[in-house]
Amino acid sequence: MKNIKIENKEKLQELKKKTYEGIKIRFKEHTMENAAEKEIGKYHMLVCSGTGCIASKSLLVQKKLEREIKKRHLQDDIKLFKTGCFGFCELGPIIVVHPDRTFYCKVDPDDVDYLLEAHIQKKEIYDKFLCTTQDGKVQRTLEELDFFNHQMRIALRNCGVINPEDIHEYIALDGYSVLADILTEKRDPKAIINEVKNSGLRGRGGGGFLTGLKWEYTAGYKGQKYVLCNADEGDPGAFMDRSILEGDPHSVLEAMIIAGYCIGADQGYVYIRAEYPVAVERLETAITQAKRAGFLGKNILNSGFDFNLDIRLGAGAFVCGEETALIQSVMGLRGEPRPRPPFPVESGLWERPTLNNNVETYANIPIILQKGADWYASMGTEDSKGTKVFALAGQINNTGLIEVPMGTTLRTVIYEIGMGIPDGKAFKAVQTGGPSGGCIPEALLDTKIDFKSLTDIGSMMGSGGLIVMDETDCMVDIARFYLEFAQDESCGKCVPCSIGTKRILELLEKITQGKADEKDLQILEDLCHDVKDSSLCGLGQTAPNPVLSALKYFREEFQAHIKEKRCPAGVCNALLQVVISDTKCIACNICAKICPVSAITGERKKPPYHIHQDICIKCGACISKCPTDAIYKR
Repeated sequence: MKNIKIENKEKLQELKKKTYEGIKIRFKEHTMENAAEKEIGKYHMLVCSGTGCIASKSLLVQKKLEREIKKRHLQDDIKLFKTGCFGFCELGPIIVVHPDRTFYCKVDPDDVDYLLEAHIQKKEIYDKFLCTTQDGKVQRTLEELDFFNHQMRIALRNCGVINPEDIHEYIALDGYSVLADILTEKRDPKAIINEVKNSGLRGRGGGGFLTGLKWEYTAGYKGQKYVLCNADEGDPGAFMDRSILEGDPHSVLEAMIIAGYCIGADQGYVYIRAEYPVAVERLETAITQAKRAGFLGKNILNSGFDFNLDIRLGAGAFVCGEETALIQSVMGLRGEPRPRPPFPVESGLWERPTLNNNVETYANIPIILQKGADWYASMGTEDSKGTKVFALAGQINNTGLIEVPMGTTLRTVIYEIGMGIPDGKAFKAVQTGGPSGGCIPEALLDTKIDFKSLTDIGSMMGSGGLIVMDETDCMVDIARFYLEFAQDESCGKCVPCSIGTKRILELLEKITQGKADEKDLQILEDLCHDVKDSSLCGLGQTAPNPVLSALKYFREEFQAHIKEKRCPAGVCNALLQVVISDTKCIACNICAKICPVSAITGERKKPPYHIHQDICIKCGACISKCPTDAIYKR
C-alpha cells in the first residue's frame, strides 16, 4: 500500500471516491449483468483470512490462487484479496467471487486450479464447493444463504467486504469520514456525546452500561485522561471482538479517536490478549497506516487535536476482562480488581479519568454518528437498542459468527440461523454470557435476546458467547466445567471468590461422583448465593450463575445423581458401568488384551467375557476396539 497523507476533508473524499470505484464491483448493485462494459470479465476473489478459516488452511488456498492466477496469466482478469470473517465458520475455507457473489465453501487447496478454470475461464459455477443444506438445497450466492437470514450486520458491516490490511478500502466505505467531519467542523463534544446517548447504545462487553452516559461522566472530569479498549475476550467459545479486529480494525481506531476528542483525551490503549496473533498483527498494521495517513499523532487533519494509540498485550487472565483488573494490567501491575467507587471514569489509568469500552461497542460508534441516533434506536427493543454479535458454538449445525437485532428470539438463532442440532439429537440448553451466564432450557427458547429478558430468566447477555447443548450433555457436568474455569481464573484477592468457588466446585465434583446427599444440594445453593453477594468483582459475583440456573431448570438431573446415583446423559464416569453384551460378545479376547488394568476376564471362544466393575477405570479402550460393538457404558 502506498503511503498517503490526509490533511483535510476534501482529500479524504477524493481518496474515498477513487478507491470506491476500484472496489464497487463487490457490492450488490454491481453484477455481471449490469456492470459497465469495462468491468465485464473482471473479478474480485475474496478469501476469508479470519482465524477460523486460517485454521482450515485458507492461507494455503490463497497462495495456491496466487500461483495459479500467475501461471494462467489471469492477472488482468482477477484481483485477489484477503478479507475478514464472513461468519460462516463451519464452512471454511471460504471464497466469495464478485461481481456474481458466488459463495464457495470448504475449498480444498488441491482443487483451486479446477475452480479457477471453471469459474473464470469457462464462466461456469464449480458445484463441488457450493453450500448445500441438510435437505439437499444448493445455495450459490450470498443472498441465497439461509445462514444470513434474520441477521443484520452493523458492527460486522465491513467484515468479509474489505481487505482489513488496506486503509484505502476502509476509507472507500466512509471510513474516517465521521472523524473528518467532527474535526473539520469543530463539532461540540457534548453534542456528539448526546448523539451516542440518544442512540441507546449499551456496552457490549457484558455490563451493558449506557455508552453515552459513560462518555459524559468521563468528559466531566478535568486534566489528563485516557481512552481504553477492552479486547481481552476471555469467555470460552467467544470470538466476537477477535473477528472485528481481524476484519475491520479501523472502525475501532476511528471510534477511539472520536472518543478521545469528546472526553478530552490525547492517549488511548488497546488491551488485547496475546493469544490473538492475527488480530494483533492487523491492529498494528491499522495503527501504522492511520499514523501515516494523519489520523493519529499531532494536529490531526490540521485541527489542533492530538491523539496517540498504543497496544498492550494481555497474558490471557480471564479476570482482566474486569475493567479495574484490566487497568492494573495495562499499567504493568498484577491484574487484580479493586473496590469501586471510585469508578474508572474518575480514577483509572495512573489514577486519571479513563473511558473503557469493548471492541464491539466502539465498532458501532462511527456508523451511529454517520446515520444518526434515531436510525440506530429504531432497531432492537425498548431496553436494548441496535444489534448484538454472537459467537454461535457447541452442538449446533451452523457454528460461526452472527449479528442479529436485539429482540430476536433464541429459537430463531438456534433453529433458523444455526439450523438446529446435529444428527437429529434433542436440544437441551443454551448457555449465554459464558462462565458468567446461565443455562436456558427449551421451554424458554422464545425469550428475546436483550439485556433485561436474559437477566430475568437467570442468565445474562455477557460479551456474546452462545453455546448450545444437546441431550448428550449432562447439566451437572456443564455446571462443574464452568465453575472449574471460574475457580481456576480467580485472582485470589478476595476470599468469597477464591475459596467460595473452590468449595462450590468440590460439591459439584462430589455430586458427579455419586457421593453427595440431599443436604449437599442445599449447601450448594446457599453457597452460590453467598459468593454472588460478597465477591469483590464481577468474576466472583457471576461465577455461580451457571450452577444456579442449572439447579433452577434442571434440578431433576442433580436429583438423579444424588438419589439414584445415575447420570441421565451418560457423561459422569463415576456413575457409569462398562458392560459386555451377552448376545454380541464373540469372545475374541481383544478387550482383555488391551485393558490397561486387567479388569476383563473370560475364556476365548466361550462368550461372554466379564468386566469386573471394582477394577475397571472406565477408560473406554475396550469400547473403541470391540469388533462387534458388544461393549458399552450404561
